[in-house]
Amino acid sequence: MDVKTITMQLPILADDAFLADVERARTQTDRLHIWWLGQSGFLVQWQGCHLLFDPYLSDSLTRKYAATDKPHVRMTGRVIAPERLGVVDVVTSSHNHTDHLDAETLKPLCAANPALQLVIPAANRPFVADRLGCEPGWLLGLDAGETITVGAFTLTAVPAAHEALERDGQGRHCYLGFVVHCGPCTIYHSGDTVLYDGMAEILRPFAVDVALLPINGRSPERRVAGNLDGRTAAELAHAIGAGIAIPCHYDMFTFNTATPDLFVSTCAAIGQPYHILRNGERWSSAHLAR
Repeated sequence: MDVKTITMQLPILADDAFLADVERARTQTDRLHIWWLGQSGFLVQWQGCHLLFDPYLSDSLTRKYAATDKPHVRMTGRVIAPERLGVVDVVTSSHNHTDHLDAETLKPLCAANPALQLVIPAANRPFVADRLGCEPGWLLGLDAGETITVGAFTLTAVPAAHEALERDGQGRHCYLGFVVHCGPCTIYHSGDTVLYDGMAEILRPFAVDVALLPINGRSPERRVAGNLDGRTAAELAHAIGAGIAIPCHYDMFTFNTATPDLFVSTCAAIGQPYHILRNGERWSSAHLAR
């Protein structure tokens, strides 16, 4: 891709317009609301409570790699500055890569939300504490199969394979996905992952309503760990019986992206319900019983 031809895409909602939409959604307390914030970042609202999956709301990677042979040229503008998101109760970081664990995003978020809780793989606790300059004991660490409740959200960790099911010296998973129960709804955020043996069998019992899945795939020339592509993401969603699948992890950096076309065509072919979000756009569920 010729980065010189890239025109920065604008979020569908950003800054004041985005915050107004978050506030407007509060009046619909019988619905689950999810906004895509770019890459693997999603804001979830349930009855006025907010969970933030893997936010990347800075340009730290663009600056870090600007003078290298792997520039991270941004494709889509930022939805919101992290210091303006003062409604967040809990944040996840599925693994240690900066687009999922960004100090320039998380430190301002913590300052704006003094009671915020951060859920991470327990295996990554020392790394996360060092990157954020925080007390290790403040971090809420989980391993696969473990569950924690923070406010309105109950999170269960499941394995993720960012190319492989990697573990630390104590056998704990370094990459996780999170299944989140809020009210009558269940969300699965896979983190970065490829398919692995037994993955669908682990996830199927959760009866996932909304699956948030990466589609950028794996290409050796990118020199970064790979993910599901559009076909495998759609097939995984179908295999676990997801009520709806929403793709992510594309349209952020020119060197590591994809289009949702393969995801869309595969979902259509196998009968998997899906929804394509633009950055800053909201998906809301139908009326949910409480």
